[in-house]
Amino acid sequence: VEKGGRDNGTSPLGFLLVGMGNVPTAQTVLFLLSLIIYLVTVVGNILIVVLVVAEQHLHTPMYFFPGNLSSLETFYSSAILPRLLASFLTGDRTISAHGCVAQFYFFAALETTECYLLAAMSYDRYLAVCQPLLYASLMTWKVCLQLVAGSWLLGLLVSTVLTSLLPQLQFCGPRTINHFFCDFTPLLELACSDTSMATLVAFVFGFLDVVFPFLFALASYVCIIAAILRIPSNVGRQKAFSTCSAHLTIVAAFYGSLFVVYVLPRTAPLRQLSKVFSFFYTVLTPLANPLIYSLRNREVREALRK
Repeated sequence: VEKGGRDNGTSPLGFLLVGMGNVPTAQTVLFLLSLIIYLVTVVGNILIVVLVVAEQHLHTPMYFFPGNLSSLETFYSSAILPRLLASFLTGDRTISAHGCVAQFYFFAALETTECYLLAAMSYDRYLAVCQPLLYASLMTWKVCLQLVAGSWLLGLLVSTVLTSLLPQLQFCGPRTINHFFCDFTPLLELACSDTSMATLVAFVFGFLDVVFPFLFALASYVCIIAAILRIPSNVGRQKAFSTCSAHLTIVAAFYGSLFVVYVLPRTAPLRQLSKVFSFFYTVLTPLANPLIYSLRNREVREALRK
């Protein structure tokens, strides 16, 4: 698995995922912790989806976006964590070449979709807070569907383009990926063929998929905060700030960790920290999103009690 002749990304030879390290005493703890996180993430997100679908009064744009985000997070977590759990349980950290490509395809599609979906959600909140009288006419069901469908289509498009570059890579040395899942940049670092075109494409997509949506979301929340500051009531201002700050925190942390991993130059210190940042946006963000975007909401909590 670790050594072999010159071959491409579709070779029958697999890869070795370093994962979280190879400390036998820690594997059981990591397995239990990851299992709890995965179960809570999946149950929490599926619960949000069921509530949004089942409760008639939640059939509004305000809950349509979180419902889509929760369904995305369920698939997102399932693209990474089950394979990681299996490696903790069995000690087998190998993954086939085709399995690696498939994992990256689904991960990249879902991650890119979330980048644009969070930007769309920030736009929805901007209209609700800053343009309340025009909200119903601007954020129609047609617009909602277009924003969500556009996010998914962009995610699938970006993932398809990046994945199509993997079979062109040649691997002629150790096939050990210093990561806990198959990601594009660690695979590029293993290749012994020319990766300049793939690196350029990845950088361009990284900018378009991370920096642009983040700046759009940030601008939306700046406008929202400015509108909140104009609320005369201290109670109303504090309540609005509580919701807005929670959203802004998770958005900034999600995009920030993606920016460090995919946009900044891969210096030695950042390469060592990439797994930490990756763990945040692949594991912790899907865990936190149901709480931040839905379960803090009064109408969702009331529907949950029924």
